[in-house]
Amino acid sequence: MANAHKSVLYGMIAALAAVLGVVVAVTLSQPRGTAELQSGTLLPQPRALPAFTLTDQDGQPFTAASLAGRWTLLFPGFTYCPDVCPTTLALLKQVKAGLGPEQPLHVVFLSVDPERDTPARLKSYIAQFDPAFVGVTVGEPQLADVTRALGIAYAKVPGASPESYQMDHSASMILLNPQGQIVAYLTPPFEAGRLVADLKPLVAP
Repeated sequence: MANAHKSVLYGMIAALAAVLGVVVAVTLSQPRGTAELQSGTLLPQPRALPAFTLTDQDGQPFTAASLAGRWTLLFPGFTYCPDVCPTTLALLKQVKAGLGPEQPLHVVFLSVDPERDTPARLKSYIAQFDPAFVGVTVGEPQLADVTRALGIAYAKVPGASPESYQMDHSASMILLNPQGQIVAYLTPPFEAGRLVADLKPLVAP
């Protein structure tokens, strides 16, 4: 059991180090004059994603085409999360309202727990926050490929029983433009007012 815990710990440290390296590299590469965000880091150039196919809460394919034409804020998590995920989704409801209907924001909740987060469970879960939110899932190894491209780290943490495990994961949110490219990483701690102030000029029509 000790070796299993060490493997999870080492894997999580390695994944987080990789994500931190991306953020640091982006920060150092930002040219002078680049707009600054209160809530995170704006990339100097949008970063394209490789092709992917996920499944949404209605059991339908979710691909790069699903991101086209609108600004998207993507947040990784899982429905059995006891604190960070529900708190962040509730916050995103406030942010969406703060931006108003003139600046619609597409919110996507990416599950890092495909073993338990079925499309039906995702649909029931996200409806508690906003029925317009989208929940997506995909099994391994595709999940690892997608999260790597997004700069998301996650690791399974064993519990007292095989069913009671938790998922450690990045708490950052990812902003994608209407072309489906990554333009910013938003990092905690989050505050609705600061997020709205950061997002308004970026997602303005």
